[in-house]
Amino acid sequence: MAVIELLFLGSGTSAGVPMIGCHCPVCTSSDPHDRRDRPSVLISYNGSRVLVDATPELRHQCLRNQIDMIDAIVFTHAHADHIFGLDDVRRFNAIKKGPIDVWADAKTFQALDKTFSYAFRSLDVDVRDFRPHLVKRFIERPFEIARQTWTPIPLLHGDMTVLGFRVGDLAYCTDVSEIPESSFELLKGLDVLVLDALAQKEHPRHFSVAQAVEAATRISARQTWFTHIGHQLSHEETNQMLPVNMRLAYDGLRVQAK
Repeated sequence: MAVIELLFLGSGTSAGVPMIGCHCPVCTSSDPHDRRDRPSVLISYNGSRVLVDATPELRHQCLRNQIDMIDAIVFTHAHADHIFGLDDVRRFNAIKKGPIDVWADAKTFQALDKTFSYAFRSLDVDVRDFRPHLVKRFIERPFEIARQTWTPIPLLHGDMTVLGFRVGDLAYCTDVSEIPESSFELLKGLDVLVLDALAQKEHPRHFSVAQAVEAATRISARQTWFTHIGHQLSHEETNQMLPVNMRLAYDGLRVQAK
């Protein structure tokens, strides 16, 4: 069985941390764990690298983490903090000299078409044209990338249905306010769980820390990492309050599931 590695490219909320114009203790913290890009991860296995979401900081994230190639892109949903770096993948097309598959549900592709229609134009255009060259792959059921099954996990993000993903015994579930009962069945027996935890205070579209801990306790993964973290949460202080197998993620963290 392949070892699956997840690299946190960004672990912050939609405004990032520090936030523009904010001088709170976390936004002015000297702890590098408190500096958080918008949320995205790179999942690697079998020599393949799959980008989950494309944040506005994508170029910076790839340079910082020495990511020289991606082999596919998977989207959880189409909010701006998850898609607005998509144009930067044109550099990977240039290196690969070919197109890249993009996996998303129909609703997400509708939004991508409004902003990035040029990226999905016919591939008979010369690939040297310096734009993204992307191929739509619609998510309707479990799908396969590089000989590994990806299972979509329906989640609620306020009144919006979004997707998490299970890859082997690892699951990535960002932007969550509620996990439907049927989706808990898809999260059994995990080695690694990544789950939304925005702030201590409850929010209509995201888990609070207490809600995330409650859901993670029920799922009972060997280790849980919280993401989509707001500027209300100090990395060090929050970790001291969490159960021993649950921690805040941070940009640049690498975790593995076997």
